[in-house]
Amino acid sequence: MQSLVDFINGIIWSPALIYLCLGAGLFYSITTRFMQVRHFGEMIRLLFAGQSSDKGISSFQALAVSLSGRVGTGNIAGVAAAIGFGGPGAVFWMWVVAFLGASTAYYESTLAQIYKEEDEGQFRGGPAYYIEKAMGQKWYAWIFAIATIVACGLMLPGVQSNSIGNAVEAAFGSGDVIETTLGTFSSAKIITGAIVCVVLAFIIFGGVKRIAHFTQIVVPFMALGYIVIAFVVILLNIDMVPSVFATIVGDAFSPMAGVGAAIGWGVKRGVYSNEAGQGTGPHAAAAAQVDHPAQQGMVQAFSIYIDTLLVCSATAFMIIITGAFNVHGAEGAFLVQNLPAEIAANSPVFTQMAIETAMPGLGKPFVAIALFFFSFTTILAYYYIAETNIAYIHRTIHVPGLTFVLKIALLASVFYGAVKTANLAWALGDVGVGLMAWLNIIGILIIFFMAKPALKALKDYEMQKKAGVKEYVFDPVKLGIKGADYWEERMKRKGQKAPDLGQDSSTIGTAKSTL
Repeated sequence: MQSLVDFINGIIWSPALIYLCLGAGLFYSITTRFMQVRHFGEMIRLLFAGQSSDKGISSFQALAVSLSGRVGTGNIAGVAAAIGFGGPGAVFWMWVVAFLGASTAYYESTLAQIYKEEDEGQFRGGPAYYIEKAMGQKWYAWIFAIATIVACGLMLPGVQSNSIGNAVEAAFGSGDVIETTLGTFSSAKIITGAIVCVVLAFIIFGGVKRIAHFTQIVVPFMALGYIVIAFVVILLNIDMVPSVFATIVGDAFSPMAGVGAAIGWGVKRGVYSNEAGQGTGPHAAAAAQVDHPAQQGMVQAFSIYIDTLLVCSATAFMIIITGAFNVHGAEGAFLVQNLPAEIAANSPVFTQMAIETAMPGLGKPFVAIALFFFSFTTILAYYYIAETNIAYIHRTIHVPGLTFVLKIALLASVFYGAVKTANLAWALGDVGVGLMAWLNIIGILIIFFMAKPALKALKDYEMQKKAGVKEYVFDPVKLGIKGADYWEERMKRKGQKAPDLGQDSSTIGTAKSTL
């Protein structure tokens, strides 16, 4: 099983996907004139603007839901894996993919808002919806929807629960060893998997509103707590910060694990962590209640900074400062070995050891508890994403009980992941992430060259902001955007009229006016 999954991973995560992720981020950064820098202040303002409604959630709730998907085991075990297999220089490439990926996140999330729909009293949207409406290729949208249901419902949840199980075992011991026909498992992992499944079942059977309310409380709390501990560790070793920066930047261009390893692992774990271009973030973005699609695009772009530049960087600095890492070379050799060889690089133990070094007795249990919340909310986000794609399929063919089957399959995946080895869990997760990234990035690039809808929305928003309008209005017809049915009906229902900004908005987004 492991060898087959590794073979498939080698095909999906070839250098082509690595450079597609980086290239798409650079392309959208240039065409939006680096909106992730120009609109930084506006991103922060929008976080707390807008209210939830019966049909949609607020911008902050949407940020929390998407962050619950972005901030997970990738920020703890994923960063450790990037360093363990790509060297400290991989962290630099995680920063690069985050900076460039913020513009990709803007683009895909704005598309999700433009082409969202009302479904049974709530907003739904995401890549499957905008691929069908903007590209006009329903077959491609179906492929994405099916791939996402499989990835988020079966492949990715096991990665999160696996890290919870490993962290609990490292913190509190393995307990008794239980032998079954399926293998030998520690009682700690079995108990952990069972507890996670019980709590998870209670929430996912409560619907998207319960998910939104749970994550808007838990995500800020857990992220802030983790960052505070990380800064304490860094402050205790403040004199080493300049050398850590030098190590990360220096190794990025003369990497100890090789150029391909540093870039490859940095981009792979960067995409896994912040999900820019992967196509998961747009699902939460579509659920937000906003006055203009570009507003939620900006909020989602800001979430990339929170995920990678704050949380991932905090983890990386703790690990490198304390020297709690190994770097794997070719054929099982170690380029750097500071910890016992049996400690897996793709587990949370590097991070636990880092905190333990600075705060004896705290590191292992703290990371286990933090990882529970990080990973648990990520699993919730995965469920919501898979459920949204089932809703998309139900628009054409209604399959009774499909959502219930998803819930049971996800719970089974969570329990299975909690007790299995880290290598298999991560390999399956990488397959899921890679498939979605290929399909989504190609889709949004085609949509860009066909109509530039998200770019038109950005230009329109900027013009209204410059004009000082009191209430933003999005008129897709005036902008020449087709298929934005919700927004067309909203304009008619409210009797709104797009403000006269002194030029024909239908030309926004054409070649010279956008650059």
